[in-house]
Amino acid sequence: MNKKTKALESTEKTVVNTPVEIKKEPKPKKDKTGWVVKDRVYALKDGLAPLTYTIKSSNIYYFDEEKGYERELKYTVNQRTPFVDEFKGDAQLAHITFKDGTLTVPKEKQTLQKLLSLYHPQRNALFFEFDSEAVAEDELDMIELEVEALNTAISMEIDQIEAIVRVEAGSKASKMSSSELKRDLIKMAKRNPVLFLELANDENINIRNMGIRAVEAGIIKLSSDQRTFTWASTNKKLVTVPYEENPYSALTQFFKTDEGIGVYDAIEKRLK
Repeated sequence: MNKKTKALESTEKTVVNTPVEIKKEPKPKKDKTGWVVKDRVYALKDGLAPLTYTIKSSNIYYFDEEKGYERELKYTVNQRTPFVDEFKGDAQLAHITFKDGTLTVPKEKQTLQKLLSLYHPQRNALFFEFDSEAVAEDELDMIELEVEALNTAISMEIDQIEAIVRVEAGSKASKMSSSELKRDLIKMAKRNPVLFLELANDENINIRNMGIRAVEAGIIKLSSDQRTFTWASTNKKLVTVPYEENPYSALTQFFKTDEGIGVYDAIEKRLK
């Protein structure tokens, strides 16, 4: 074995035996009141992002529910509280300025953080605290909903697919191929997973779709005034639509009655 081979083996052993140190993020500290001591970022609402924007840092008030009265607030660089009635000695006022729509306040400036997060009268109206963790949680929830919606869409039967696609496509759904229906369903699930899951869990949507298909197929008829459903072959009345109610909502409710179940079964057999 030559020196080069020995050197390579020695290097490999060293790499394998060297433990990998995994650094854990330190948990944020909390003060006695439970307030988390950390850097905080604030942003102007509605996407405002001027080069500089100064908000009020004096002549502002906060209603203290425990004390039962309004307390004056000021931001200073030499006081440990934003409440004027707790100041000790002279106060050196300071400006609160956002740059390009945001303001980063380090954890060392607790007085300013608490003024902005807890007491400032314009918080959540003019500006808000940007919480990256909350944003991440919201995004994760939406991703999980999208995955659930897509899994549900992929496992659906064609009749239910048509019923849901019809909500957006209308009568065009009846003329679409199975591939087109599945494509549009998956697009809907991805685009608006919340609405899609609501429709997927709506027990009435398939029943409603059956009624629409029956009218399109000429099995039953809806009168021109949208008030009466009848058998197309005999003109025998099936249901009268209550005033100001959607005709297909009324038909859906009819299908769920003892009489309507038989009608529904007969329609379903003729549509197959």
